[in-house]
Amino acid sequence: MFDLTGRVALVTGGGQNVGAGIAHALATRGAAVAVNDFHADRAEHVAKEITASGGQAIAVPFDVTDLTAVSAGVEEVSVRLGPVDVLVNNAGTGGPTEPMQTAQFADLSPEHWAPIVAVNLFGPMNCSKAVLGSMIGRGWGRVITISSGAGQVGMAIGVSPYAGAKAGAAGFMRHLAIENAKHGITANTIALGLVLDDPSLVAALAATIPVGRIGKPSDVGALAVYLASEEASWMTGQTIGLNGGSVTS
Repeated sequence: MFDLTGRVALVTGGGQNVGAGIAHALATRGAAVAVNDFHADRAEHVAKEITASGGQAIAVPFDVTDLTAVSAGVEEVSVRLGPVDVLVNNAGTGGPTEPMQTAQFADLSPEHWAPIVAVNLFGPMNCSKAVLGSMIGRGWGRVITISSGAGQVGMAIGVSPYAGAKAGAAGFMRHLAIENAKHGITANTIALGLVLDDPSLVAALAATIPVGRIGKPSDVGALAVYLASEEASWMTGQTIGLNGGSVTS
């Protein structure tokens, strides 16, 4: 069950944290994994970890907000591993070079919106565009986008542009799913809760989550494995909350 042997997966933002957890999980189920990151050293590090563990992986650094670079990266994956069967749109947050600024929307200037929307909304659109033609031609594909609980509920924590982009990505995936269901392609979204690796924050935040702990990259990897599998062929167009019960539906 959940055997991904023979499948090629591309994980964007796979050089750390959640993306690395997803890349490792897919590799343990037999997928050949292309680890993408804006930072080449991060992508190389995770790819080497996977190969050292007996899996198959390569590093493919590119900027998901640049469609030309995305298309070239997908072509490189096709040449080195084979055409992409599973796309995981994980790259996100504030952009590749600096952390996201949190502020009330009334206090934000427009130059802070563009990079957030570019990576969290246009990134998934660019990457999906680059792989869909091949998936349609082969009659099989999986597209998984990592969104956020912030895209599902209103919050006063100063992340409104991020939330808007994440909600937009989930909406895009719903339409992508319906357009391509007849081609054997599924498209689903994981609306992610708190996944942190900062020990100074974990204990206090864990107390706010019903199950009593912060999420782990491996939690996300496990769900991604299911959504990437043959067993998930009847699951499409869905936004799945993975958050320890902090947002229910």
